Amino acid sequence: MSDTTIKTEILIHDLKGPICVIDAGAKSLLNHQDSYGPLTKKQSKVIKRIIRNTLVAQRLVNDVLELGRSREGVMITSDFSICTLVVEVLVEIFDIFDPGIVDIIRKVKSYAELEQVLNPAGIRLDFDSKMWKTIVHLDAAKMKQILRNLVTNAFKHRVCLVEIWGRIEKKQMILRVIDDGRGVPSVNHQRIFESYFTTEESVETAVESHGLGLAGAMVLLKNMGGGLTLRSNDGKGTEFIVTVPL
Repeated sequence: MSDTTIKTEILIHDLKGPICVIDAGAKSLLNHQDSYGPLTKKQSKVIKRIIRNTLVAQRLVNDVLELGRSREGVMITSDFSICTLVVEVLVEIFDIFDPGIVDIIRKVKSYAELEQVLNPAGIRLDFDSKMWKTIVHLDAAKMKQILRNLVTNAFKHRVCLVEIWGRIEKKQMILRVIDDGRGVPSVNHQRIFESYFTTEESVETAVESHGLGLAGAMVLLKNMGGGLTLRSNDGKGTEFIVTVPL
């Protein structure tokens, strides 16, 4: 690892401290109004927005650090179930997009109940019962980052629906994330995996689309011996297929 890379990762790591302070301060103002004084509806709305964005910043910092560990060949493997992976990713995503649904997701006790909660929110699950409960031995942090990036991307670009599909075939875990959005023109199929590339035209939407996300997912998967492929046509939705050897 070069000196520049080391200094950059130290800087990124040091960002965690001030982000946590901002998060804790905003939550204190919101949750302890008896001590800090009452808030108006507009003030509460602004503070909730600050909290959501500190959460995004925390995850981006952790994602970059995880990429650095991956490039150095660091894998922290553990046993976890597919259902735990999917539910934890959904909780992280809805923490930002729709916090009201998070507590409901955490309380569900079956696949059928989870489907009932997610369907009105525009997310469809397609896992067979055997896979849903399967225990795998992989790097949970990296798998969570990969799936979260793909589902978040699909959530942003969908018209109505995001589908998360999973199977285990030939000692491989296969995950598919599908949206019904405008799709990706074939000319961009390779470039979309380049860091900071986005199919959007403006800088604002480029930042919002997190062009680094797909490139990061590709790096993590390659270092795990897996792969990421894209199926899409302009105006016909997008499908990302993840394969990970078990």
